[in-house]
Amino acid sequence: MDPMNSGMRYTPKSSDKDWDQAVTFLPASDGSKLEKKKGPGKLGTIIGVVIAACALSLIIGLLVWHFHFRQGHKIKKLYTGSMHITNQEYLPAYEDNNSTEFQALAKEVEAQLKDMYSKSPQLSKYYVDSTVNAFSQGSVMAYYESEFHVPLSLESSINDLMSKSQRSSPGPSGALIFDTMETSAVDSRIFTKSSVQRFTARTRPNQAVLVKSPGFPDYPYPPNTLVQWQLRADPNNVIKLDFSTFYLENAQDCKNDFVKVYDSLAALESRMMAEKCGYYSPNDPLSFISSSNVMLVTLATNEKGEYPGFRAQATQVMKGSREVACGGLLTGTSGSFTSPNYPKYYPPLTNCEWTIEVPVNMNVKVIFSKFMLSKNEPNCPKDYVQVNGERLCGTLQANTVRTSNTNKMTVVFSSDSSLVDRGFDATYVAFEPTNPCPDKFQCSSKRCISLELRCDGWNDCGDNSDERNCKCDTSMISCKNGLCKPMFWKCDGVDDCGDRTDEMDCASCKPDEFVCGNGKCISMKQKCDGHNDCSDNSDEADCGRASIQCTVNNYVCKNGQCLSKVNPECDGVKDCTDGSDEDCGDCGKQPYKTSRIVGGQEATEGEWPWQVSLHIKNSIHVCGASIISDRWLVTAAHCVQEDPKFKLNQASSWEVYLGLHNQKQLEKAEKRLLKQIIAHPNYNEYTYDNDIALMELDQPVAFKESIRPICLPSATYSFPAGKEVWITGWGATREGGVGAQVLQKAAVRIINSTVCDTLMNGQLTSRMTCAGVLAGGVDACQGDSGGPLSSVGTGRMFLAGVVSWGDGCARRNKPGIYTNVPKFRAWIKEKTGV
Repeated sequence: MDPMNSGMRYTPKSSDKDWDQAVTFLPASDGSKLEKKKGPGKLGTIIGVVIAACALSLIIGLLVWHFHFRQGHKIKKLYTGSMHITNQEYLPAYEDNNSTEFQALAKEVEAQLKDMYSKSPQLSKYYVDSTVNAFSQGSVMAYYESEFHVPLSLESSINDLMSKSQRSSPGPSGALIFDTMETSAVDSRIFTKSSVQRFTARTRPNQAVLVKSPGFPDYPYPPNTLVQWQLRADPNNVIKLDFSTFYLENAQDCKNDFVKVYDSLAALESRMMAEKCGYYSPNDPLSFISSSNVMLVTLATNEKGEYPGFRAQATQVMKGSREVACGGLLTGTSGSFTSPNYPKYYPPLTNCEWTIEVPVNMNVKVIFSKFMLSKNEPNCPKDYVQVNGERLCGTLQANTVRTSNTNKMTVVFSSDSSLVDRGFDATYVAFEPTNPCPDKFQCSSKRCISLELRCDGWNDCGDNSDERNCKCDTSMISCKNGLCKPMFWKCDGVDDCGDRTDEMDCASCKPDEFVCGNGKCISMKQKCDGHNDCSDNSDEADCGRASIQCTVNNYVCKNGQCLSKVNPECDGVKDCTDGSDEDCGDCGKQPYKTSRIVGGQEATEGEWPWQVSLHIKNSIHVCGASIISDRWLVTAAHCVQEDPKFKLNQASSWEVYLGLHNQKQLEKAEKRLLKQIIAHPNYNEYTYDNDIALMELDQPVAFKESIRPICLPSATYSFPAGKEVWITGWGATREGGVGAQVLQKAAVRIINSTVCDTLMNGQLTSRMTCAGVLAGGVDACQGDSGGPLSSVGTGRMFLAGVVSWGDGCARRNKPGIYTNVPKFRAWIKEKTGV
């Protein structure tokens, strides 16, 4: 190596503390020479004047540069627009940019644009040129880009001026006549790319056009690239764009890579239907419909990241067909209706009107089970549903109800030219005006619920109207705000009343005692001493990150350092001096955007990548499990006990499916066999105590977006009462029912162990965790056993529990019981090394 190329590439400047050793300081021989002078002298005065003059010149120069050159600095601005030309007939040749006809008309449009801008004093001095990119029918729509070099200080005013709709003025014979122009500034992220690719395609009846990102599916899409697809359909048709795969970088506000879909052949922001990035599951695909026979799809990427991209197909749909039709007369005592293309995205510029007519002497009730319209603004000026003169927009609570005062109701749906959404799903029923909820309670929202749910402590209406004006009996907590809550929630550490009434007077602790979250009293000296004296870790919360003497209740770093902080691992904060608390790898990360599960909902494909399906070999799913490493799974011990019919304690009896979503699509998952099964030696088949087991795969699995491990909590990890956790599985969706085909998910919450033990008649042990919705309706069930109870940490999921047992499924006041994973952390590490 050349010695001149080794070492530092620069010489650091010396500081006051690092004296240059080449300088020698000599003693002064005459102290008087070092005394301060009384004045600068003539030479000093001259030097001072020169310096002042230079400084003044510099200041004047800077001011001139700022107010003249800086303010005059120009930036490139691109504006895209559409022009409706009324005195031209559309020719098929206009679809070919290289045709003589296209180039001739494009030249006329560009000349007319130049002439129009030249007549504007505000625009003429900054105009560069215009380019026509496409034409479409009606009579002729011209799509163009105009370039301006605009002073930075005038950017906003030029934007406003360009966005105003314009009409042509009478011109010479043969000039183009257009009624309106629509113009907007081009997104700066689009025209700054180093590579640009443009494609055109035309749909035909019963023929699909393939639209996919460059390189898909063999390679990731290229960086710093703009790709545009101009799509056309036959006259009197609209374009339907269905994405079968969509996987781009997921960044906030889609600031890096994104796809924009326009209801136009130009990138007009006022015609942008959607801007999307991240991942969309095939089970919840993106699908858009245009308002006319044109559509523009734009992909823009930044310099970083490698992602698969997307695949979509464009087809044409006749206007007025069932896919896009809406409105009409609805009769009878009940029925249903939806926005066009529901549950996919409704088209822009849509207007529908339904007239609902039920038998005389009856009124109409409309229930919106789903309601997702874009642009939630006051008075709903853009997309809206209008019922009885009231406009609804944005996202509404499930089962929102509206009623009429007669036997007729009119429902209007309207969307503007941009930003579409999923729409709505609605049903209507006829009801007698004097009895809107037969044998039920009517909520303030007009919903009807069972009379048994009135004043039971649960917000069944969604607006608490079923819990107002109640008289609490002795078995309930009488909250100061007038609500009644079940007595078993008293002093459980969770504010169920909403005003902390249920958490007051929980312990008569002395002044020198600390009140635990569970109501227990301990000495104040025991707070933050490193011991879990409260049993719920509340005495060790908010204790800082200082190192302390190690105990079994403290998190231990790899270098032996002990922390008093609760749940320090993988929270984004480096608490250990060696950083080992943040050495988490990819565990617990949900790769996609956006229940066992009774009362739950279907999961998105790949949403729970640590979920495993355990099948008896050559048979059906019987239990769940969780991935904790590339070789090891965690499940329930009761799943692997020897059975009279099957030897479930033997590895050869099982086959394992990873990355599975649909039980009828096993071929899409990765299948593995087992090398060994290790059930906990102290498992009790009668009490389900120590209900945990480990499974080793016969060969390691390679992690990918749909297969990755969940984070294992440390032995000291705390999952407090009230914390939301998730249960997932393919188990029965109701008690006594059959297993789910598609993976289900549901949110529940951790329930105080003392309360839970009371509810479960004293059957809880310290190695069990309680979770559920005590109102009932959401729970794990048969077939979910062994699956994960997933808890959200700081951006990661931790394995809080393993589905173990319960009293029925989703019964009121009967929560699910889960194996407490932190209690088995040492055992898991001993057996697996994880």
